[in-house]
Amino acid sequence: MYGKLAHTRNIGIMAHIDAGKTTTTERILYYTGNSYKLGEVHEGTATMDWMIQEQERGITITSAATTVFWDCRGEQFKINIIDTPGHVDFTVEVERSLRVLDGAVALFCAVGGVEPQSETVWKQADKYNVPRISFVNKMDRSGADFFGVINQMKEKLGANPIPLQIPIGEEDTFTGIVDLVTNKAIVWDNDSLGSVFTEQEVPADLVEIVEEYRLKLIEGVAEEDESLFEKFMADHNSITPDEMRVIIRKATIEHRITPVLCGASFKNKGVQPLLDAIISYLPNPAEIESIIGVNPNTEKEEVRHPDPKEPFSALAFKIATDPFVGRLAFVKVYSGTLTSGSYVLNTATGKKERISRIFQMHANKQLPLQQIEAGDIAAVVGFKEVRTGNTLCDEKHPIILENIVFPEPVISTAVEPKTQEDVDKLDQALNKLTEEDPTFTVRVDSETGQTIISGMGELHLDIIADRLKREFKIEISKGNPQVAYKEAFASTIQHREVYKKQTGGRGRFADIMFEMSPADDGVKGLQFINEVKGGNIPKEYIPAIEKGFRIAMQNGVLAGFSLESLKIKLLDGSFHNVDSDSLAFEICAKVAFREAAKLGRNVLLEPIMKLEVNCPDEYVGDISSDLNKRRANVGGIESRNRYQVVKAHVPMAEMFGYVTTLRTITSGRGSSSLEFSHYAELPASLTDEVILKLRGYLVK
Repeated sequence: MYGKLAHTRNIGIMAHIDAGKTTTTERILYYTGNSYKLGEVHEGTATMDWMIQEQERGITITSAATTVFWDCRGEQFKINIIDTPGHVDFTVEVERSLRVLDGAVALFCAVGGVEPQSETVWKQADKYNVPRISFVNKMDRSGADFFGVINQMKEKLGANPIPLQIPIGEEDTFTGIVDLVTNKAIVWDNDSLGSVFTEQEVPADLVEIVEEYRLKLIEGVAEEDESLFEKFMADHNSITPDEMRVIIRKATIEHRITPVLCGASFKNKGVQPLLDAIISYLPNPAEIESIIGVNPNTEKEEVRHPDPKEPFSALAFKIATDPFVGRLAFVKVYSGTLTSGSYVLNTATGKKERISRIFQMHANKQLPLQQIEAGDIAAVVGFKEVRTGNTLCDEKHPIILENIVFPEPVISTAVEPKTQEDVDKLDQALNKLTEEDPTFTVRVDSETGQTIISGMGELHLDIIADRLKREFKIEISKGNPQVAYKEAFASTIQHREVYKKQTGGRGRFADIMFEMSPADDGVKGLQFINEVKGGNIPKEYIPAIEKGFRIAMQNGVLAGFSLESLKIKLLDGSFHNVDSDSLAFEICAKVAFREAAKLGRNVLLEPIMKLEVNCPDEYVGDISSDLNKRRANVGGIESRNRYQVVKAHVPMAEMFGYVTTLRTITSGRGSSSLEFSHYAELPASLTDEVILKLRGYLVK
């Protein structure tokens, strides 16, 4: 068992957009023998970017999973790789991938360094405790600065980056690397597409810097082990590469260091040592902490170890639709064994699901498997109701693993099919897309009857519309993009609501008195406090009251947007022995919310985005002036590789079409990145205008 797990790595490649993730993955496929030719992102031939939309735009939209095999120091290893998107609109793909990975490769552009989305994915990896190694890519590009990126990793990420390689040359002169562990230079042969390289002595002009960094590395290794420290004191060169690798691996898995490598994936340099480093320093499934879940029957915590003999448990981290095999669920198996044709329990629905077939995935191609074991990542088909984040497990040993929490959408638009025949088809297609993508939501506006779709950004909704057209053959009309506002109750009031209904025979009665106010800082959703004394409201009705308020929060009184948070303190009430029941108290709470909300102050909250603009020095003034017109709060300007970086927080409502404006201001030389930051109160002077606009919001 352990031998098999010891030779498995579940890793993801994560980075800012355009740092070279997909190109690096393509090189890995080529050198491991999975591809016979090199796919290129800019030519639309990348194996991992298999969606038409990805190939046209040259970006990754959906996490693609693949399995490769690599020989490292005489042993063969299996590497399950997930290539994640870098664009912030598809952050859900990164989130759910990191939830199930054992290790990650953080890619940085040698020119751009630590960019905004680099910070976002780094924090996501911290959240899920994922050990990582770093690869500084694009060392052949003008402005490449290996040590500059290492300094940025320290300053911006709070990481402890430890170089394991020193580049030989930079920009046009980048020819190879010096491996500090073996103290050898590796130089690639350009004619063989990087598959041939030679080991050489360290170039004379690098001997001094290599010795300096190698000594620091060996010293750090020696401090970890008493016997190695004695060897170090006698002769620091007596510590062997294998001894160094053991200590570096231990420190990486314990999150104390981040090994840093470098290369130029597009020029086929540095990928083989990266594969060796994945094997050498990232954990196998047996080395990560055992997963903890809750038994739904006993509500007690239980542990599942990565052992094929334990009861089966797995997390479905992605749902996809394949044109040949139908709906696929990508699963990470945490314990036990799953056999093709067997039944499992979905603890989210409480129903049994039959897994008819299991596939090892290679981008959008499948290799059938008879079974998968603890530590494996694979795709399963045949199920009826499995959603992202559901736990699949042994029927006799139920467990609920920690779910994945996804960010809420920040932008909406109304859609309708261009032909009447497509009305039902559109509903079905949108349901399928919401199953695949938890950050994409669909609702029907109760006043206008329109279908409103919501997502993480303009690009996100553009891709959805494109997929409806290509995959489902549905042409749609879209309204103008609309910000996903929220509402908040901004005052404190006490209110009593009595609900009576008499229709002959048994009636309905409920009476509640409560205090309604903003939730405490940091609390999301409903903060419900029960202070009813003396059984004035029987305990069995309290959950119904809480449920009523929770449902009512989905539609605020200003413009029908949901409330992000609310505090309800239930103070008193009364009931009728015959006419009171749970439903009466639930309805009473719903009515009470609307009546109480009308008596207090209600405000609209708007999504605030974190913006970074990269531009040449001469455009900073014009950009700052434009941002001020957009109600931006400019936080600072810093220099980065001959460019200026303007940082700001800007309301989402002011950012539609910004990319076009930026191109105009900077003559095409500026670039920007935008990601959700937080919700803030909309200025009172704009609230009435926004509400009026929302009421007239129709599909054109």
